[in-house]
Amino acid sequence: AQDPATRRIWYGIATAHDLEAHDGMTEENLYQKIFASHFGHLAVIFLWTAGNLFHVAWQGNFEKWVTNPLKIRPIAHAIWDPHFGESALKAFSKGNSYPVNIAFSGVYQWWYTIGFRTNQELYQGALGLLIFSCALLFAGWLHLQPKFRPSLSWFKNNESRLNHHLSGLLGVSSLAWTGHLVHVALPASRGVHIGWDNFLTTPPHPAGLTPFFTGNWTAYAENPDSASHIYGTSEGAGTAILTFLGGFHPQTQSLWLSDIAHHQLAIAVVFIIAGHMYRTNFGIGHNMKEILDAHRPPGGRLGAGHVGLFETITNSLHMQLGLALASLGVATSLTAQHMYALTPYAFLSKDFTTEAALYTHHQYIAGFLMVGAFAHGAIFFVRDYDPQLNKNNVLARMLEHKEAIISHLSWASLFLGFHTLGLYIHNDTVVAFGQPEKQILFEPLFAEYIQAASGKAVYQFNVLLSSSTSPATVAGNQVWLPGWLEAINNNKNDLFLKIGPGDFLVHHAIALGLHVTTLILVKGALDARGSKLMPDKKDFGYSFPCDGPGRGGTCDISAWDAFYLAMFWMLNTIGWVTFYWHWKHMTIWGGNPGQFDESSNYIMGWLRDYLWLNSSPLINGYNPFGMNNLSVWAWMFLFGHLIW
Repeated sequence: AQDPATRRIWYGIATAHDLEAHDGMTEENLYQKIFASHFGHLAVIFLWTAGNLFHVAWQGNFEKWVTNPLKIRPIAHAIWDPHFGESALKAFSKGNSYPVNIAFSGVYQWWYTIGFRTNQELYQGALGLLIFSCALLFAGWLHLQPKFRPSLSWFKNNESRLNHHLSGLLGVSSLAWTGHLVHVALPASRGVHIGWDNFLTTPPHPAGLTPFFTGNWTAYAENPDSASHIYGTSEGAGTAILTFLGGFHPQTQSLWLSDIAHHQLAIAVVFIIAGHMYRTNFGIGHNMKEILDAHRPPGGRLGAGHVGLFETITNSLHMQLGLALASLGVATSLTAQHMYALTPYAFLSKDFTTEAALYTHHQYIAGFLMVGAFAHGAIFFVRDYDPQLNKNNVLARMLEHKEAIISHLSWASLFLGFHTLGLYIHNDTVVAFGQPEKQILFEPLFAEYIQAASGKAVYQFNVLLSSSTSPATVAGNQVWLPGWLEAINNNKNDLFLKIGPGDFLVHHAIALGLHVTTLILVKGALDARGSKLMPDKKDFGYSFPCDGPGRGGTCDISAWDAFYLAMFWMLNTIGWVTFYWHWKHMTIWGGNPGQFDESSNYIMGWLRDYLWLNSSPLINGYNPFGMNNLSVWAWMFLFGHLIW
């Protein structure tokens, strides 16, 4: 009974990835193992994308879809679900064509935009990525061999790593992508096919490199595609490769490819310059430790500022991972937002299901990344934080006034909770008693003002870009405004949707979810080393069930438990975010935005006009007559709620 089997199994699972806690693990060995695993991760990612390319080329209809992207449904692959048996096949087969899964991932639009046109190119792409995956797996194996294991000092050489990652990873790859857009994607959008056979002989611009070397760079922006350009053909096409048009391509409702290329080139220039910032083997550039140590508040009234942070972050992988996850979490959520509001992919905004799927997909990923950031922040405080090294600096001061931070978040959450739920309940009650005119409705004036200042005319505020006589409009008209103003006032896209009281309420409900999630995570992390209830918490580690025998018997107070609770709040909040997005868009797509405006102000409106009204596909998934290839997800819906 010394080591019961269940305990052994649970601990084996729980600590499988806690490499630093493994037997005989040294710091150097830890870094090397993590470094090698990154190659494995990259190999898996590229293997996965190779699979996407391969299956669409094998079982999809890419070549057919390319001929008419608006009318043809893209096929993902054949139906592989074993429950989809003989009788279902018969029911769904027409003539001799078998039923298939429709693609709602957006890969068709993505590949089309970047210049793919044939199945052969998809196969070549898949093969290229497969070879790349193999190379990465080999690299992972190689860097575990004694001769090729990097040393600890190599991993902690921050300046060299930053220079290489800024210039090489971000800068040169952005430059390469600009090259692809200009040399391959742009010609393809104008009906000119560029492949391995002719990419060296077909210049992307009629003037070649002459304007570049003579300093006449504006030549590359002259003669852009016209508003009547038919995507993928030479009809109405221009010759410009780097532009600043603003707005969307009228036919595809996506950003102008030449604008995207210009943007990517600018990023490349900025990052390549940024990669020359830090001092390495040559005596020029900044020393990172000196920069951080110089960050002290004036007069010393706010403590030692960033002193000690350089060593703390350099020596804590959890701190680095926390910062990386937080950054990527924000970036992923922004991706969800921009992928529909400023669509870069041709015809994506005409494919409503795909847009909804991509928005939901990226918001959920963002949620997991953000919660993970706080988890590793808490582990940092338990395992890696050194009070002596960080004396009176920004980390120490944050821990010292944690009560103020936590109580601040607490009152903000309480305020939002009472004022959003209170309004929903009030409105629900008066509507239920047949007096909808007594609802309390707030017009989002400040948000409308911002939209109007950016050019939205519907609110009639006549301010900045929504006023035809303002200096901003007059000046902007000469450069980029026509495309932008057309796009922002066009009902066919998702740029600055018209908002009202329902949006005001739901935004505050989402703010409630975000603040409560943050409250739980911040409290868990700031109390990870100890709280009034349990001052020696740090000695128990990141996760422990109870505070041990001989005390108050308090359970579920570890930093891990806060992370666990916050996970539910995060999932709930993203449920609200995606429901709001989906309903708002369904009413716009269906040509009836009034339904959202009227029904979203009270709870019964949400339950009846969104959930119940749109529930028939889900309900029919349980019904033998409504059976289709998506029915398994109706069952997953039930399964998920049972687990919850």
